[in-house]
Amino acid sequence: MKYIIAKIIGAFINFISLFSSRLAARLAIRLFSSPKRKRLKETEKDFLETAFIEDVQYEDISIMTYRWLGKKDTILLAHGWESNSFRWKDLIIKLSALDYNIIALDAPAHGRSSGKLFNAVIYSECINVVAKKFNANIIIGHSVGGMATTFFQHKYQLPSIEKIVLLGAPSNFVDVFGRYINMMGYNTRVSKTINTIVYERFNNKPEYFNAARFSESFTAEGLLIHDKFDTIIPYSDAEDFKNFYKNSKLITTEGYGHGLKSKVVDDHILAFVSH
Repeated sequence: MKYIIAKIIGAFINFISLFSSRLAARLAIRLFSSPKRKRLKETEKDFLETAFIEDVQYEDISIMTYRWLGKKDTILLAHGWESNSFRWKDLIIKLSALDYNIIALDAPAHGRSSGKLFNAVIYSECINVVAKKFNANIIIGHSVGGMATTFFQHKYQLPSIEKIVLLGAPSNFVDVFGRYINMMGYNTRVSKTINTIVYERFNNKPEYFNAARFSESFTAEGLLIHDKFDTIIPYSDAEDFKNFYKNSKLITTEGYGHGLKSKVVDDHILAFVSH
């Protein structure tokens, strides 16, 4: 059903492109940038409210942050698309037991952060503000949270960052957008105009935003974890990262999907941050 709905919406936007490719492309970008905000359940609120809660400002966006205090290194957690800080609950409990200082943030247009639109570039700026404020030493990013982490560290080279963990992270923007365009069935007029608008907004073509290539400049030690059968972000993206991120180790899992929520994955993360 989702496939059929996507194709219907794509056909409608293609129709609009016959009259205005720019309007069609803007609609396509807005659709791509509009996550569904999931309402927190009471049990999720209860857990998150065990933290020190603070809004951090980036431009007109209020970023919700959660802090669980500890005496060891500060670990910043960046979730992925249509998720929120609660996704880290099991890992937070384990890290807290080891006395790490933990920060989790809700991305723009996610969780309790403000905004309606989202992209990895804006997310990277929010990560930068939070990482600097709390002097993060380790960042763990899942999916687009991992991509945004690489954008942030490539741009700002924050010296306090000693380790980076990327979980199921997309390696480049072109492929992410390409999969979206294919899913929706957009025509060439729409896809070309999307590229033009991206360049106008960010002063770079889509191919510039290559997270794997950005990681080539990292001195921080890296851990890459990706499931071989990830149906959202292909395993080849992890191999792409490994080719560029020289100071990193790649761990391949099977059967944990894109979410990578498992004791096995958590154990790999705990071993990495602790050594």
